[in-house]
Amino acid sequence: MKNDHHQHLPRQQLPLHHRSFWKNSSNYLRNPKPTAYFILLILTYALGYFTASSSLSSNKQLTSPPSPNDSASTTPTVVNLVTTTNNCPLATSSPILDKNNDHNRFGPVCSTPVPPEIIRSIIINRVYNGTSPYENFPPPHVAELLRPKRVKGWGSYGAVFENLITKTQPKTIIEVGTFLGASATHMAELTRQLGLQTQILCLDDFRGWPGFRDRVDYVPVQNGDVLLLPQFLQNVIYLNSSESILPIPFTTGSTLQKLCEWGVMADLIEVDAGHDFQSAWSDINRAYKLLRPGGVMFGHDYFTKYDDKGVRRAVDLFAKVNGFKVNVDGQHWVIE
Repeated sequence: MKNDHHQHLPRQQLPLHHRSFWKNSSNYLRNPKPTAYFILLILTYALGYFTASSSLSSNKQLTSPPSPNDSASTTPTVVNLVTTTNNCPLATSSPILDKNNDHNRFGPVCSTPVPPEIIRSIIINRVYNGTSPYENFPPPHVAELLRPKRVKGWGSYGAVFENLITKTQPKTIIEVGTFLGASATHMAELTRQLGLQTQILCLDDFRGWPGFRDRVDYVPVQNGDVLLLPQFLQNVIYLNSSESILPIPFTTGSTLQKLCEWGVMADLIEVDAGHDFQSAWSDINRAYKLLRPGGVMFGHDYFTKYDDKGVRRAVDLFAKVNGFKVNVDGQHWVIE
């Protein structure tokens, strides 16, 4: 009984420097019990769980969108914006609507506007090296390929042209996207009827688009070169508008930027080039920088089958970012 009594008594705690303490500890490490393994497993799992939770909480805090109070000072107010009816909703997040966002900034500030009276000479000197593109036209190698007149356009004779030209009495018009010059020659005739001395600049690379000849088979091709520019010039000459109309045969983005650098501004700007959102968005933003005070910018395909490709979305977003109102005249959108 004496031995049993001593076996049930608690073992006396040995000091750290005692040899028996280290001997016993060594035995425990060599022969751990299942309970010790289980405790170690629980501690490891708990440590990993709390570490992961802390990391997720930090990431959520870093990526959460700003509150409405944070964006109130940078979000413009839109008055009477036309509601879209397509399946692409307008952007509503504050970074997109911020004018200082990179998506809303297009090139540097434009140069001081030059007088309208010298715009034609600026274009002829800087684009055509001092010689009018109509001089000695057509060259022999394309003369027999051209038709005397082949004017083709879409929405080129709507009432919006006469309405806006009568209202703005423009000295300079910029047309972004011109194709064969239907809208340009129509506007030239309207300005003549009103007794205006108006210069019309037509921006287009005159290359068409891949597959356009499936719809337009009357434009000749020579050595892979689509002869849109020669036919455009021929149309302008035939309609006696060469003194009013000058083409600038480069991409719309690069040309609008260069006109900005040259200080070439306009009273009336028509944007009707690329119909996808990115092209329309770039053209609208760049063109607006060239608009004189009191001027008007407008364009086609606001209510056509092309609106779902991006024209209407680009127009509406531009108006929303800048706090403008979008008016509608037939199939055309108008921003004043």
